[in-house]
This record gives sequence, structure tokens and C-alpha cells, in this order.
Amino acid sequence: MRMTHAHMYSRFLASDPAWNGRFFTGVLTTGIYCLPSCKARKPRSENVRFFDSCVAARAAGLRPCLKCHPDDFARGADPVLESIETLVDEVRANPGRFKDARSVVRRSGFGTTRCFELFRQHFHATPADLLLRAKIDAARRLLIVRDAPLTDVALEAGFESISVFHEHFRSANGMTPAAYRGLRADGGFAVDLPPGYPLPHLLRTLGRDPQSVTERLTGPVYETAADLDGTPALLRIHFADGSAAVSLDAAAGIGTGQRIAAHRHVVGLLGLDQDAAAFARLARRLGVARLVSGRAGLRLSRTPGAWDGLLWSIIGQQINLRFACVLKRRLVENLGTPLKGGLFSLPAPAAIARLEPAGLRRWQYSSKKAEYLIGAARLIAEGKLDLAALHSMSATRAERTLLAVRGLGPWSVNYLMMRSLGLADCVPIGDTGVTSGLRTLFKLEERPDADATRRLMSVFSPHRSLATAHLWQINKPAP
Repeated sequence: MRMTHAHMYSRFLASDPAWNGRFFTGVLTTGIYCLPSCKARKPRSENVRFFDSCVAARAAGLRPCLKCHPDDFARGADPVLESIETLVDEVRANPGRFKDARSVVRRSGFGTTRCFELFRQHFHATPADLLLRAKIDAARRLLIVRDAPLTDVALEAGFESISVFHEHFRSANGMTPAAYRGLRADGGFAVDLPPGYPLPHLLRTLGRDPQSVTERLTGPVYETAADLDGTPALLRIHFADGSAAVSLDAAAGIGTGQRIAAHRHVVGLLGLDQDAAAFARLARRLGVARLVSGRAGLRLSRTPGAWDGLLWSIIGQQINLRFACVLKRRLVENLGTPLKGGLFSLPAPAAIARLEPAGLRRWQYSSKKAEYLIGAARLIAEGKLDLAALHSMSATRAERTLLAVRGLGPWSVNYLMMRSLGLADCVPIGDTGVTSGLRTLFKLEERPDADATRRLMSVFSPHRSLATAHLWQINKPAP
């Protein structure tokens, strides 16, 4: 092994998952060996020995760690993750079977503390949070496909009372259950903004590229080219009086599926499913209330889909926002589909997959950026990368899937996971906005490096995605 003991020890102290499998850590005082990312208590350097394989560690008389399971990692298996994923699939398929979080914990076979730890690690949620989301998802499906009374819908979805059902459904969807059922009828719809919602911050985000050809902000009116259940459409949102009034225009016509997709788009855009209040309480408890001052209700506005997020995560690597917007505009203008109002829909992966790198270089894409973008598009077009499946995966599985794509590193993957998949505990390591924000927040002499960023951001878990959103704003004037 060419790495020095000191370097490997530093990666072990940082619990850096990027080094998993490159070496294994043997702890001589306990007689166990671990992955570099293991969260167990760190021993002193003189009590550590490093190995290039599990076989070598076992030959030295050590046994595998029961917390990080290095042997499972080495052979590509992860039974603990698989058991939690199976449980989550059960919860999502039939949330009414689980009365509360305690029943989920009992079904897991793990102790309460361990079960909560695994849910946080792999799904960025508590068992209670995940169960509630499953119940709301089930209620949405039932409201569309059945004409049953709302009380029956609530009970079948797993809610114990109609009042609790209304409260949680309205908070997550910006509308009542009856209004959601109204998406089956023709016309537009309205989504309520939560009390204290910092709309000016959202509008600044939506209008960050005044020359965009996929979206346009004109005063309180936002327009965007959207893919609604496979139908290209112009989605228009008028913000007024604490609500977002939504209208749709598509040449192919608008049906129930398109209105449901539009509602999902708007909910993601507004970040209604994020617990902004919980993060604000955490920031105050940590003594950094200034991080949320003036914008306690801030949410992370999500991209309309994983494909949009993938484009941004590759195009935006190591360049400033202005130039990234220029590159994306050139791609969309040349390969996208024109819609009414002068906007364009995103080009399909197949359209980019047909290109060669030289085709993108003439639009000022670097050679590497062109290779990465075309390579990812080809994986999607060939069915080797299923972007739609990412939304139902565990955070761990989604991260591993994306890191296997050439050109996607920790920054790109975490950006995509929080901006497109809505995962709550991501940190785009190396992001200049995050490091500049941390320097300001903690009054550091210089911007933190990757290890320091992980350490500083760890205090905000399990809300590190929202922490990232606030750090992006901390050095900007109020809109």
C-alpha cells in the first residue's frame, strides 16, 4: 500500500466514506477491524494498524466490526441496509398496518436507538417521519382513485382521526384533502404558502437567471417549461395573498395525471415537505440563531426532476453560476423543444446521448464536462441508469448508484440528492457557498477544508440540506 500510516489515520479520524475498501482499519486494543467511515469511537494512532483486505485483517487475528460490517462491504453485500429497505417498502406499500413509530421499530428487529440510527443514516428520516409520509402518499392515491368519504380515506391510509389527517395533509400539500381530490376536475388549482414563508427568497432563486429559456419570473408570476407525466407543458404560478395559483397550458391537453404532476412540481418548488421549523429550533438550540435570522421558514427549492438536477450537477462543476447558466441555455436552445411563450423544455437524455464531445465543445463545454454529460445521458438512454427509481431508493443506495456514474463526485451527488430527490441530510462537500457561509457563521480565519466542513456541518444533522440552504444565503443581502 502506498498510502502512509498518517494519511490513512487522518481519513479514519474523518470517517471519510470515500476510502471505504481502499484500506481497512484494525484496532489492536479491541481486536476488531472496521471501514474507514466507521462511526465507532476512534482509537489512538499507535493502537491502529491498516490492512489492504479483510483477509489480511483476519489473518492478523482480528474480527469484523458489528457496527460497520466491513466483510459485507468487501463482498458488495449490505444485509443491514437491505433489511431496512425491505421494511420501508412494507411501510410504503401498506402504512395502515403500522399504528405508530413503535410498531415500525418492533418490525425492524433492532433496538429503538439502533433503528432510529439506521433510518437516519439510510433514509434521512425517523421511523415516525417516514411512516407519516407513507400515510400521506397513500391518502393522495386514494383521493384520486376512489370516491369514498374523507373519513374512510383517512382511516384506510392509517390516520387515527380526521382532524390529524387534515392537519398533516394540508401541511405537506398546501391544500385540503377535498381540494386535492379536485385535481380530477378541469382547470387550475391553488397551493397555500405556510405562515411566515419567505417568498422573496424563493423569488430570488427562481429569477437567478434572467435570460433563462426554461423558466421566467415577471414580478409575482413564474413560468416554467415542465414535463408533466410525460406531457411537455407551460406551468404558470401567480404568487399572491399567501398562495400560489397554478395554471397549465399544453398542446396535448391537460388531464388528471398532468395536474397531479403539476401539484407535485409546485410542492417541490416550494419545499413544503421540509421541516423548516425543526431546523430553526435546532439552530437556536446550537446558539447560531443568526443563521436563520429573518428567514426561519426558508426551504430548499427542488428542481422539477432528477434529470434537471443531473444536468445542473455536471454543468455547474467548478464554474460560477453565471457561466453555468450560459452553458445550460445553449444546450436547451439547441436541443430542447420550444413551447408557447418562448420557453423550451429540457432536451431528452437521448438527444444528448447522440452527440459527440466535439458537439458540446463548440458551445464552450470543457472536454471533461462534455464527456461526463454525454456519458451520463447514454447510461440513461440505454436503461443502465434509472433516474425515476432514485426517488424510491434509500439515500445510501441512491448515493452509491450516482457515485458509480463517471463524472459525479461527492459534490455533484449530494447536490443532486438534496435538490432533486429531496433528501434532508446532504452536504455538497467542496461547495464554495457552504464553506464561505461556515466561515462567516463561525467567524473562521479561512474557509474550512473538506474534513472541517464535515465536522462543522455534523452538528446540523439530520437537517444538513436545510443548513446548506441557509449557508447559501448568509452572505447575501436580504432580497
